[in-house]
Amino acid sequence: MSAQKSSGVSYTTVDIKYFEQRALKRHARVWSLWALGVGAVISGHFSGWNLGLASGGWGGMFIAAIIIAIMYLGLTFCIAEMSPALPHTGAAYSFARTTMGPWGGFVTGLCENVEYVITPAVVVSFIGSYMGSIFGTPPEFQPVYWIFGYIIFVGLNVVGVELSFKVTLVVTL
Repeated sequence: MSAQKSSGVSYTTVDIKYFEQRALKRHARVWSLWALGVGAVISGHFSGWNLGLASGGWGGMFIAAIIIAIMYLGLTFCIAEMSPALPHTGAAYSFARTTMGPWGGFVTGLCENVEYVITPAVVVSFIGSYMGSIFGTPPEFQPVYWIFGYIIFVGLNVVGVELSFKVTLVVTL
C-alpha cells in the first residue's frame, strides 16, 4: 500500500483483496424492490399527502407537485449527465467530492447521513400514529410505539438487509 497526497487529503492505494472483501451482495430482487416502492407510495399517501391536503388544499398540492416534478426532472438530468462523466460508485457523495473537493464531499455525505437519521424518525412517528389509531391509545403513549419501531427496524438491519427486504415484502403484501 502506498499513500498519495492530493489537496490536503491522503489517499492509499490498495490491492484487489481490499475490494473483494467489500464486494456488494445482491439482496434486493424484483419483488423486494416492488414492495419497497409500494410501501413508500402507500405511506406517502396516508401521511404526507393527507397533511399537505389539510394545510394547502388541492391547489396548493397541485402547485407543490409541479415544483417537485420540475426539481426531480432537474435531478434526473444532472444524474444522467454526471453518471457517464464520473463512472464510480458513491452517488451524491462521490459527485460532490469529485467536483467540489473533499469538503464538498464531506458536507454532502453529512447531509445524506442526516437524511438517513431523519427518515426512520418520520417512519416511526407515523407508525406511532397508526398504532394509536388502531389500538385507541392516547397520544402520550406514542413514544412507546416509536421505541418499539426503532428496536424492530434496527434489529432487522443488524440481522441483515436480506431479512429486512423479506419483512418489507411480507408487510406490503
